[in-house]
Amino acid sequence: MTASDIAPEVLERAGLRLDVNGFVTTITLDRPETKNSQTASTWLTLRAIGANLDPGTRVVVVRGNGDSFSSGLDRRMLTPQGIEGESSLISLLEMPDGELADTIAAYQEGFTWLRRPDIVSIAAVQGHAIGAGFQLALSCDLRVVAEDAQFSMREPLLGMVPDLTGTKPLVEHVGYSRALEICATARSVSAEEAREIGLATVVVPRDELQQTVDDLVAAVTAPLYGAVSETKALLQSAMALDLDEQRRLEREAQVRRFRELASLMQ
Repeated sequence: MTASDIAPEVLERAGLRLDVNGFVTTITLDRPETKNSQTASTWLTLRAIGANLDPGTRVVVVRGNGDSFSSGLDRRMLTPQGIEGESSLISLLEMPDGELADTIAAYQEGFTWLRRPDIVSIAAVQGHAIGAGFQLALSCDLRVVAEDAQFSMREPLLGMVPDLTGTKPLVEHVGYSRALEICATARSVSAEEAREIGLATVVVPRDELQQTVDDLVAAVTAPLYGAVSETKALLQSAMALDLDEQRRLEREAQVRRFRELASLMQ
């Protein structure tokens, strides 16, 4: 099974569209009437896409249909009645702590796979990227941001914490103090500020967003892809390791590259 085999009704219930075109897999958040709000089905289906990603995929693009990237959690999940076919978050309170933590872990897996070293993930962000939407954009390696984008971590306003793996990349990009201020105040971060503090890879006019993403995809897929994936893994480890350990990984990666290049020349 590959992600392309996920049933259309499953994708529709999750508010997602999936397109696989050669090296590129595009995931579209597709609830424009609610600014692409997310539910538990969204997160579990994202997990299924990642677990069954087409082996030929080199780049994953995550985008939103309509005026916004994603308004985050569908607030109906916070009501006792919830959403038809979905578990309300209130019902999760009936679970024992361990079961509840395991459920959240499954949701998190819908985000963590976007960091895999064998792919490059790109978020195309316009309009609102709030809460879970902000965290989904943070899960991607690169963020192409329209000038009208607004990022906000609203979970503290709901009495919750950002639990969809957004805290680590936020601190890595902007530093602890700025990350705390953004989360504790739940304020909006404009596209221009996102560029200044390192959240945005590039900021472009709204009507240039898709072309800029297409150009970036073309640039990322141009080199021999083994070199790109190995380099991504090295950059991911660089922040956590000391120089001796990092340079060991560099030389081991280069040996693998030399061996692969030699096999291609035979």
